[in-house]
Amino acid sequence: MFLVLFLVVVASSTQSPIFHEVPATESGMTWLHQNGRSEHRYLPETTGSGVAIFDYNHDGWMDVLLVNSGTSSFYKPPEALRFALYRNNHDGTFTDVAKDAGLNTDIYGMGAIIGDYDGDGYSDIFISGVGKCVLYHNNGNGTFTDVTESSGITATQWSTSAVWFDYDGDGKLDLFVGEFADYSSNRICGVTESYGGLEKSTIQGQTFYCVPSVLKPMPSHLYHNVGNGKFIDVSQSTGISSRPGRTWGVVAADINRDGYPDLFVANDLAPNFLWINQNGKTFEESGLIAGVGYSNEGTARSGMGVDAGDFDGDGREDLIVSNIDLQTTSLYRNTSGENFDDINVKTGVGPATRMLSGWGLRFLDYDNDGWPDLILSNGHPDDQVDQRNAGIHYRQPLLLLHNVEGKKAVNMGNAAGPAFGMQYSARGLAVGDLNNDGYPDVVMTENGGPVHLLMNTAQSGNNWVGVSLKSKIANPAAAGAILRWSIGGRIFSRQKTAGGSFLSSHDPREIIGAGKSRIDWIEVQWPLPSHRVDRIVRPEMNRYLLISEGQTAPEVN
Repeated sequence: MFLVLFLVVVASSTQSPIFHEVPATESGMTWLHQNGRSEHRYLPETTGSGVAIFDYNHDGWMDVLLVNSGTSSFYKPPEALRFALYRNNHDGTFTDVAKDAGLNTDIYGMGAIIGDYDGDGYSDIFISGVGKCVLYHNNGNGTFTDVTESSGITATQWSTSAVWFDYDGDGKLDLFVGEFADYSSNRICGVTESYGGLEKSTIQGQTFYCVPSVLKPMPSHLYHNVGNGKFIDVSQSTGISSRPGRTWGVVAADINRDGYPDLFVANDLAPNFLWINQNGKTFEESGLIAGVGYSNEGTARSGMGVDAGDFDGDGREDLIVSNIDLQTTSLYRNTSGENFDDINVKTGVGPATRMLSGWGLRFLDYDNDGWPDLILSNGHPDDQVDQRNAGIHYRQPLLLLHNVEGKKAVNMGNAAGPAFGMQYSARGLAVGDLNNDGYPDVVMTENGGPVHLLMNTAQSGNNWVGVSLKSKIANPAAAGAILRWSIGGRIFSRQKTAGGSFLSSHDPREIIGAGKSRIDWIEVQWPLPSHRVDRIVRPEMNRYLLISEGQTAPEVN
């Protein structure tokens, strides 16, 4: 569909860059992440931080939330460190309003997860972290209130990525919180194997970051939303707590299209989990059987960022998980609903990522040609790796991989923009349309460094329709909704997934790329308990549309 042939991909290097990085002095995003790096080299110093793109003040423009470190058992900052909540000023600039918004809880933060848990129309915030987590309720007036204590969500050992999704189809958003490991002892490691277990260090008496395998894995948590701002931990009754892991990334998607969302969880030096939802009651872990738990050689890898999307256009959700260098990123093709085949080598994803350590990633159609492309942020977790591993570097480049007919992922290289020729200690990555032009932009964070704003230059000029979904019976995020559309009589589909990337949250809107064509109609099949289907005939192109559950006449956003 709307093919971009390989020759065109190569030729694009002579055109203007696909993404333009906006300097902090122009955007106003001057925030810096502080990881509290110390001579003791505590492992949490290697991992932050998360980023979220969402509309906190309901003005129709996406804002940006950035998570910082704070007081913990191993780190006492000399002065209070701040989150940043950058309000979109509608003119390409942003203003930090975190202080006025009340985002001031002292926490060694990790991830930022966005969801309207009480269905009042305003996006709430969950912050994961080391030894602590925070739930902020959006008051609807530009401020937030810390409601963690009254919510029933309890403190964590080391929570990382999380996801809001409706696992039982009751119309309320539940919360999965991934746990990385037991970090109650602030473990310090000396001469040991390098991260990933690739070789022994020969530097005597030096302190290194611990290999995660020395830390005890922990079970993750599932909180059931019972209404009135209250949650109940159902990890044991649903089976989620039966398998401890070292969770970095998580995405919720209905893998087998039975109407109930499943969970794909990336674990570090432990098998990945594929939790298959059993009719909203329990979960059955099937990563090994499905073919996504281990590498093709049968080893557990260092899984970090994840996402779900239909890479090859066959109507089934494929999965992607990034790993540390030499392990390559895996692109799992869904072959039958609950079985997967790693196609990273034949698509080019494997060779492109072999020397990289991946974190945040996302399926995105950057040129609106109708095929989901891939963007990946990279950087080794160990800041001393250059001294010990030839060819492996601490700072690494971003990758933009163009999807060619669902068969190949071509590295765009310099054509992606100057930012893709730079080196980063990249971690969190979120995708969203920050200027409402219908083309996805990117915000990426560095561990112990600045935030990067990459604006899509929309050089393809392809047509699109943006879709905002407003539910009435289904969950407020419309997570699990199926979008179908027709172009020239051919039917396409996409599932609205939840979560993904690494410690980050994306723009909740969906952008449907149409190439040079126009869309005949769009259908929305709402998730349980609704399952209603609404159809919009001949939608207006190159506009954002608000589709409300039960209404067939959309509003132009």
